[in-house]
Amino acid sequence: MTRTIATFPRRTLMCLAASAALLGLTTPVQAQKVMEFRYGHMNPPTSAAGMQAAWFAEAVAKYSNGQIKVTVYPSSQLGKLQELAEAVSTGTIALSHNTAAGIGSLYAPFAALDTPYLYRDVDHLMKVVNVNSPVMSKLNEGLIKAAGVRVLYGYYFGTRQLTAKKAAFQPSDLQGVKIRAIPFPIYTTTVAGLGAVPVPVDWSEVPTALATGVVSGQENPVNVVLSSKLYEAQSHMMLTSHIMNAQLIVINEKTWAGLSPEMKAAVGKAADEVRQRATEMVRASEAEELAKLKELKMTVIGPAEGLKLDAFKASVNKAVGEKFGATYGDLYKEIAAVK
Repeated sequence: MTRTIATFPRRTLMCLAASAALLGLTTPVQAQKVMEFRYGHMNPPTSAAGMQAAWFAEAVAKYSNGQIKVTVYPSSQLGKLQELAEAVSTGTIALSHNTAAGIGSLYAPFAALDTPYLYRDVDHLMKVVNVNSPVMSKLNEGLIKAAGVRVLYGYYFGTRQLTAKKAAFQPSDLQGVKIRAIPFPIYTTTVAGLGAVPVPVDWSEVPTALATGVVSGQENPVNVVLSSKLYEAQSHMMLTSHIMNAQLIVINEKTWAGLSPEMKAAVGKAADEVRQRATEMVRASEAEELAKLKELKMTVIGPAEGLKLDAFKASVNKAVGEKFGATYGDLYKEIAAVK
């Protein structure tokens, strides 16, 4: 018996193939897997810190063409300050931001970046915390080796001011007054230098601590006092300007190493964009935010109102120098040398 093999014109075969494609009968091309990273932090989503985290997530999605999805968890949903730093180190979360002293809990020399009265101005601060600066490159190398964490970028978080339920014109006015301090040594020492009794309190517990009288004051940049409504529990702000802060955004090193060169470039581009955008926003709004606090009936005391800034500086520098001068002296010289 002879078998007959059916033949079809080329045009007919092309039409059949097109029909199959329309019906979804062709072999599917596997979709590229989206990488999902969790970014946990302690700040409200409407704060400067919260907004920059959201901007970073948006920018990463944009520059990676949707191949990386960053989901942000604000307001200490994933842990407190110390816990967030440790979570990035262990890889429980991919990303977070923290004070330099918070990162110092993973690699101690980072705490030096939060030393009071250290920077000439904001431009100096931003040059130091640029990830390509000699200081930051060296610190980042140590952080990667010690904790498996890398700083992606830092932005200007603001200059820290003292708030309390009463006026203070000099350190002696704060004798016996309990002031909340970020629970890291450079901050507790700074608060002691301001003349107060430092009480370590995690940020998530600050509103309650102020409302219940566990502490009578705290210290933070103006934008934090405003966005977190700390003026509701604090009547006075003293413009001590004791710490010029950068917030540092960190990523788990294994997560970073797992990215392709193209994705590293996308994340780096997002980091550069948000670093500049957030810094400009904070700098541009400081005067306006201070005026807003005055409108909200907060009494602001600066040198023009009798604040003895030199006395605060001398007292803080003495306290910090005695405790950290020998440890961080060489690093302070390297920071001062950044032009």
